[in-house]
Amino acid sequence: MKHCVYIITNKPRGVIYVGKTGQLKKRIYQHKKKAHPSTFSARYNLDKLVYFEYYEMGDEAKLKEKQIKKWNRDWKIELIEKQNPDWKDLYEEL
Repeated sequence: MKHCVYIITNKPRGVIYVGKTGQLKKRIYQHKKKAHPSTFSARYNLDKLVYFEYYEMGDEAKLKEKQIKKWNRDWKIELIEKQNPDWKDLYEEL
């Protein structure tokens, strides 16, 4: 199983959430359907996948997730815009 670090948002340069999962398509679907209505992502309507990267090992993904979460907002935006300059929802490409 591949592990993934991902970033979701509600709009370009909007609220940003960084997460990690072993099942990216399923997890983003949960965000889109607000399967867990009391979570941060549901409260802020974060349902657009704007960045992701895969890792072979769960430990690597967990470490990268923690690193990105500590970054300032500008660095996160730069990371997103290097891969996805138009802030397109990447969910349909999975």
